[in-house]
Amino acid sequence: MVLEPAGVTPEEESVYGLLVTSGRATTADLVQRAGLTELEAERILTSLTSKGLASHTDATPRVYRAAPPDVALLPRLKRSADALDLARVEATRLVESYRDTMRRHDAGQLLEVITGAEALRQHLRQIQTGAQDEMLWFCKAQYVAMPSGSNTEEFQALSRGVRYRVLYEKTFFDDEGAVDNVVAGVRAGEVARAVPHLPLRLAIADRSVAIFPLVAGGPHGSPEEPTTALVRDSNLLAALIALFERYWEDAVPLHVDDAGAVSGTDGVGGANSLSPTDHKLLSLLVAGVADKAIASQMGLSRRTVQRRIQSMMEHAGATTRMQLAWQAARRGWL
Repeated sequence: MVLEPAGVTPEEESVYGLLVTSGRATTADLVQRAGLTELEAERILTSLTSKGLASHTDATPRVYRAAPPDVALLPRLKRSADALDLARVEATRLVESYRDTMRRHDAGQLLEVITGAEALRQHLRQIQTGAQDEMLWFCKAQYVAMPSGSNTEEFQALSRGVRYRVLYEKTFFDDEGAVDNVVAGVRAGEVARAVPHLPLRLAIADRSVAIFPLVAGGPHGSPEEPTTALVRDSNLLAALIALFERYWEDAVPLHVDDAGAVSGTDGVGGANSLSPTDHKLLSLLVAGVADKAIASQMGLSRRTVQRRIQSMMEHAGATTRMQLAWQAARRGWL
């Protein structure tokens, strides 16, 4: 019954409801309406009176009235809710204490082996659903468990204030639709950076749990099933966090402009002196996207892409693509 949190039994709630709807009632009235014996009705009415939910006249027979619900019930429910909150906090503390104790005595509590793409996918969704503060990711090309664009849990977490820091390796952008998915993530609040290469796939939630491969499984569609590990608070987790931060420091920040172009920048501002096409092409180039993928993303031929890059190099006085990227940042083209 719904009033149990207020300390009201189901039979008391039924009688109290009759008093509320009838306005007043005697013991005999309740015996008739509720199908109770006289002894049962007297016992319930006495209990309701002692709880402040009913009052009676001194005349014989006694006439009972229901106390106003806002006066009689709401304070009781508030006290119950406060007690429940305190119990929840204490239970959480006890759970953490139990886990810490178990981790010190049982290494199996620190590391859980996950076999198969489906199990991995479920765990990745669970840690994001439970994340409160921050998610850290290493994203490599050719997905194993979650296709690019299918991670709806990220957008839900971002909407409730969880921060996402994501590192993409260069070849990730070669996957079909990868650039559009990065754009969607950044626009939703994701903080993204790019690096030439990442050593492994990795997801870390709230710096308290991480998922990473134990045995390198093949990409989606390959015969090898991925074997991954879920690791909790330990020196290994601290090492994985340090690894992420080290790569993060050297990575190129990615930004999305109004046209949906992804660009890397070193923080140098300035007016854009490129055409919209060259600006998007340069953005993809600096982000580490290969010529073939750039051509596919922009609907150009590979030769046209290379010709435009050469033209920008001449315009910037650069002899290499690395120099072009440096000049682009220096001149505020990004």
